[in-house]
Amino acid sequence: MATNPAAPPFHRDAAAGQFVGEAGGKPQTASSYGDVKTGPLTGTYDSEVKNKPTYSIDSVDHALRLAGLLQQEGPLRVADAAERLGVARSTAHRLLAMLVYRDFAEQNADRRYVAGSVLRHLPGVEPIAQLRAVALPHLQRLVDQTGETANLMVLLGKYVRFVATIECSHILRVGDREGRMVPAQLASGGPALLARRSDAEIDALYADDREVDLAALRRTLRQTRKQGFSINDQATEAGMTAIGHAINGPSRPAVAALSLAMPTVRYQRSRLPEWVAALRGTVREIEQDLSSITDGWGQPATPTRT
Repeated sequence: MATNPAAPPFHRDAAAGQFVGEAGGKPQTASSYGDVKTGPLTGTYDSEVKNKPTYSIDSVDHALRLAGLLQQEGPLRVADAAERLGVARSTAHRLLAMLVYRDFAEQNADRRYVAGSVLRHLPGVEPIAQLRAVALPHLQRLVDQTGETANLMVLLGKYVRFVATIECSHILRVGDREGRMVPAQLASGGPALLARRSDAEIDALYADDREVDLAALRRTLRQTRKQGFSINDQATEAGMTAIGHAINGPSRPAVAALSLAMPTVRYQRSRLPEWVAALRGTVREIEQDLSSITDGWGQPATPTRT
């Protein structure tokens, strides 16, 4: 595996969800290095981003991902499912057939698949498929502009869910986070979204959570409201820094957040104004595109300030 000589002796492998590197010419996981925290008895990197199990079952993973897409993003054709999972259409068709058999999916008259009766009992979210489709071209331009990885995320209770990632081309880079969930107070986009809520709403949300320092969270949210963005400095993963900014929807504020993520070794505070300006420009473009959509979004909200 190629490594960057100027980088630390490990980097994140997007497929494995781990930091990997080379020592003595042999690939090493992050647990091989004494200065990296590892999970107990697992040998995998211990962070708020979950690692893929060592002995994973791809067919089960694909089926669960597909069920999540149907519940959270809406109708899918076989071709759409195949593209999102990175599998052949025949494989996607078999997976959908099993979900239909177990009532996790249904097929409409237009031959698109929708969430079945099992999934419809779960709480709904924003029209994420629409949001994702609108945002993806803008994420790509942001990556081209900054040379770092861009993420789109939404708030689900006390967590944020990554709904899209565009990776940059650096060998040392932050990998794909799509589909993953992390505590909102830790991810860069989380405070950007939580800051749009009142103190009373925050108190109610975290009233029974003993793991969250509510006073510290309030201070973070006050700072986020003041500066208009939030920073995750290795709070979710050692060696990763990210900057987050909320995205307003046409009918209400803060429906999603955009983040720019990079290895901490490449983060320079002197470049923060440049990165924040790039984020804000991209956010404004996404908001403008969302404002032209009437299905499920309503009337425009106050646009992001310049």
